[in-house]
Amino acid sequence: MSSGTGMRVVVTGATGNVGTSVVRLLSEDPEVASVLGLARRIPDWSPPKTDWAAVDLASERPDLVERFSDADAVVHLAWAFQPTHDPATTWRTNVLGSMRVFEAVAEAGVPVLVHASSVGAYSPGPKDETVDESWPTHGWPDAAYCREKAYLERALDTFERDRPGTRVVRMRPAFLFRRESASEQRRIFGGRFLPGPPVRPELLPFLPDVPGLRMQALHTDDAANAYRLALLSDVRGAFNLAADPPVDARLLGEMFDARPVRLPRGVARSAIAAAWGLHLLPASPHLFDAVLRLPLMDCTRAHTELGWRPEHTAPEVLEEFLLGLQQGAGAPTEPLRGRKVG
Repeated sequence: MSSGTGMRVVVTGATGNVGTSVVRLLSEDPEVASVLGLARRIPDWSPPKTDWAAVDLASERPDLVERFSDADAVVHLAWAFQPTHDPATTWRTNVLGSMRVFEAVAEAGVPVLVHASSVGAYSPGPKDETVDESWPTHGWPDAAYCREKAYLERALDTFERDRPGTRVVRMRPAFLFRRESASEQRRIFGGRFLPGPPVRPELLPFLPDVPGLRMQALHTDDAANAYRLALLSDVRGAFNLAADPPVDARLLGEMFDARPVRLPRGVARSAIAAAWGLHLLPASPHLFDAVLRLPLMDCTRAHTELGWRPEHTAPEVLEEFLLGLQQGAGAPTEPLRGRKVG
């Protein structure tokens, strides 16, 4: 931390779902002196103590060392989910771009790096019990998202070995939702052809119950608070982040008064694969395969070492998100722009 003036923090991916929440919380924290938000496009949004700079991590020379030169910490959130039909493009942004961030942190001598990993980095695991941060992080190799997250875990292993003086924190959140992210996530995962009934769950006569489709959710603001706590605490290593209870067809059926109906994995995957192959659905069947295999996470370490507890339950998160879908909710940044889809 800089001498008596508070922490100077640089946030990559600062205009996205997690980035906007992290920037807002840091800008309101009296222990943070300034925030520099890096994004491809500078937003029309001016939170306190925050400056912006346009940076594209996919560029071979994104000029990060200069941006990091007086920082006390870097929070690396930048990530591209699309195009799923061109994994080489996402690899350039997500993996090569992240490697540039890590190298610039080392060259600029930044003492703290907080990296956005994910539940997607984990190897296949149980759905009837939880795993802690020691569970293997080799991902699901057929899904680009998991492959990239797992690769960066290995890159950070090397980074920590070679630079033990840098405090590295890896956040592994569950699937993140909030009202303001609804339009962005509909574009990324559902696309413009997503039918209306899923947005109005009361119109659904039943819910598909796919074996293995049991996952965890978390409000984006709760995840952002964990990032804030990690910056201001003397902690290292990985932290699982999720809200209770796990989400499955039974829980959704209770929430929306709909009857779960068993749907074989093969039928569900074939439908997703067909829609993805026709470019009607942005989310790939490979990611669907991964979700069926991701373990449920134990968040005890975040509770005890960070003092972190989510303020929203998983049903509250999903209800807020669905309301955002219906309203076309968004935020004043390009990634989060709102759009109501009929």
